[in-house]
Amino acid sequence: MINNAGKAKGLSPIYEGSLEHWEEMIDTNIKGLRYLTRAVTPGMVARGSGHVINLGSTAGKEVYPKGNVYCATKFAVDALTSAMRIDLHTHNVRVSQVSPAHVEETEFALVRFDGDAEKANIYSDFKPLSASDVADAILYIATRPPHVNVLDITVQGTQQASSTIIDRSGRGRYE
Repeated sequence: MINNAGKAKGLSPIYEGSLEHWEEMIDTNIKGLRYLTRAVTPGMVARGSGHVINLGSTAGKEVYPKGNVYCATKFAVDALTSAMRIDLHTHNVRVSQVSPAHVEETEFALVRFDGDAEKANIYSDFKPLSASDVADAILYIATRPPHVNVLDITVQGTQQASSTIIDRSGRGRYE
């Protein structure tokens, strides 16, 4: 099972954030993952095998300005992944996580900025990860031998040193 629930809404300091945006992020990023996991893992336990791969984020490893609730939900994904691993390991169910940084070729930024394409144009001056880069990490995790459990792969583009430190000098040499 791949839990790919992820949504960011808005980019505001905590004292200006939209309660509606916060609820959307909590409902999608935490509750969505939790409910799907609860629906699917009993079958894995009954079979005595399975693999849960959660999509986290570097936002669940380090916070960034104005990312408060989104970061909190991704920290929750990281914690849930660890807790699920403890609950499921004796049933031969592996639990892993992929934590990507910026990824283009998705609707992430467009959704974050409520469809405002100008605000969502955040990748033009650097080369972030592609969706296929993240898919490759998931495939790597999923194809390990049964005795191997990859706990977490954190991946970001070469021009990104952290959530807030990005070389925005252009994409040329990375394409």
